[in-house]
Amino acid sequence: MYTDIVDLREFYESSLGQVARRMVRRRIRQMWPDLRGQIVLGVGYTTPFLRPFRDEAERVLAVMPASQGISYWPKEGPNIVCLSDEAELPFGDMSVDRVLLVHGLEGTEQLRPMMREIWRVLAGGGRLLAVVPNRRGLWARADWTPFGHGFPYSPSQLKQVLRDTMFVPERTGHALFIPPVRSRFLLRSAPAWEEVGERWFKAFAGVTMIEASKQIFAGVARRSQPVKRRLIVPLPGGAAPAARRLRPDGA
Repeated sequence: MYTDIVDLREFYESSLGQVARRMVRRRIRQMWPDLRGQIVLGVGYTTPFLRPFRDEAERVLAVMPASQGISYWPKEGPNIVCLSDEAELPFGDMSVDRVLLVHGLEGTEQLRPMMREIWRVLAGGGRLLAVVPNRRGLWARADWTPFGHGFPYSPSQLKQVLRDTMFVPERTGHALFIPPVRSRFLLRSAPAWEEVGERWFKAFAGVTMIEASKQIFAGVARRSQPVKRRLIVPLPGGAAPAARRLRPDGA
């Protein structure tokens, strides 16, 4: 079940949420340093992480699941967010270059249909970046944050989900090594926590990120029809087949 849009918005407006947004967004930016000329789609609750791409990408769009709710974004311009069933994205086939999936995979009740839709709208050379709560991290146990709701994944589980839905995992990243507490002292030291955690404690990150490419199968050559062979079955009593004609002499 998805976290309600009101709870998501309030979390990212809090001091803890602002730190989480900066740390996750910084790691996303490291994995996607240049998106010039790309069409970027966010699925789930991705607006806190899409802002750096607005002035760079050709176009930025966002979809929020119907059961989660929708929030207008950005406040200073025309809305670029729509509400949709995650299993029926309102975009054409192969119409986007990058898909950012945040607060989506762990909450959906339509995992395979959603991933199939993302596969459908993603261009052949496109990339998906899935961000999910890490099963072994502290944030997956912090139910006062949106990362503590839904189904968390270990890196190996997330890779298996991607493979099962026709994606090829390419790169893995981690973020949110700082404990999910509201201490001002700890929040100010978040960059140091990220640096140490990325080097020594990757297994205990708050979120796991995996970039994946779209798997496209080569066409299979059509096999020629097998040669049919006549099957001769002996009749009981030595009777002649009905199709055999008598010879003129009556034999």
